[in-house]
Amino acid sequence: MTVRRILDLLGIDLPVIQAPMAGVQGSALAIAVSEAGGLGSLPCAMLGPKALRDELSRIQEETGNPYNVNFFCHTLPEPNPAAELRWRKVLAPYYAEYGIDVSAIPSGPGRRPFDAEMADLLAEFRPPVVSFHFGLPAPDLIAKVREWGAVVMSSATTVAEARWLEAHGADIVIAQGLEAGGHRGMFLSEDLSTQVGTFALVPQIVEAVKVPVVAAGGIADAAGVAAAFALGASAVQVGTAYMLCPEATTSTLHRQALSSDAAEHTALTNVFTGRPARGIVNRLMSELGPICQAAPAFPLAAAAVAPLRAAAEQAGSGEFTPLWSGQNARACRPMPAAELTFLLARGVPDRS
Repeated sequence: MTVRRILDLLGIDLPVIQAPMAGVQGSALAIAVSEAGGLGSLPCAMLGPKALRDELSRIQEETGNPYNVNFFCHTLPEPNPAAELRWRKVLAPYYAEYGIDVSAIPSGPGRRPFDAEMADLLAEFRPPVVSFHFGLPAPDLIAKVREWGAVVMSSATTVAEARWLEAHGADIVIAQGLEAGGHRGMFLSEDLSTQVGTFALVPQIVEAVKVPVVAAGGIADAAGVAAAFALGASAVQVGTAYMLCPEATTSTLHRQALSSDAAEHTALTNVFTGRPARGIVNRLMSELGPICQAAPAFPLAAAAVAPLRAAAEQAGSGEFTPLWSGQNARACRPMPAAELTFLLARGVPDRS
């Protein structure tokens, strides 16, 4: 599949997509990548309507190039007070260590799935690309997005998921390999043994679907980009490398971790949100899991961890912070987002 097909579909000059990364970026990073000719992405799962409106307004004021807005499309679990109580009991020793009053900790989902309100808000701005994580939303919501001609993308972690996405309306499939930082996009199974590496996954998905395939996971330099294209990818999606850019909002603690020896040891963990996500191994991950059966379903686990994170960070520690990272942080270097985008694009073999 030619690079030109996806460039024309997305309206971009370079087949480099900046991965949407909630918590470590806002519109500034997306704008910088889009202005450089790639596809900048805005993570929206943790934004309320006002914040989303503000960010979209800023993007449209500062770039006329295409950009991507990304949403989660999980189903919110029913509140389970017993499960929440068990989780807080597991965390109780840490609360005591930091002098946190358990009764004062609020509960709540923290991450909002894509819904009709968000779709109506998007319609005011007509973003050219809308992407999803954890599958696709309901058909009526997809239809709303289609009304203004948006391109629809979503992540697949298996061949079965890629086929499902194509059959249910995705224009582009993002093949998310096991190396990728942050949340796994898996949605047809909760079995982590189904997850495979990027360079095993990409050619299988390319063979299985007719839509363009984007390679994601462990790609941080031009050599990784070249390898992805050699296996049939039409574009690449890069996340961790962009976290060190000055346009990202990555905290000092997180930046230090990404640039340290600690970044060599990452693992999939559910202790921060209730769903498997790859991050640098820290104390909470080591002592509770990294996969802990007591963690409530996504995204309910996050509320009880939040005060621990805040207290530890105030003391200068990232031991209770989700230090999301892919498995190739060693290849990442601090530089402006435009410069990184151009460097990555050097690995593209052919744009015809």
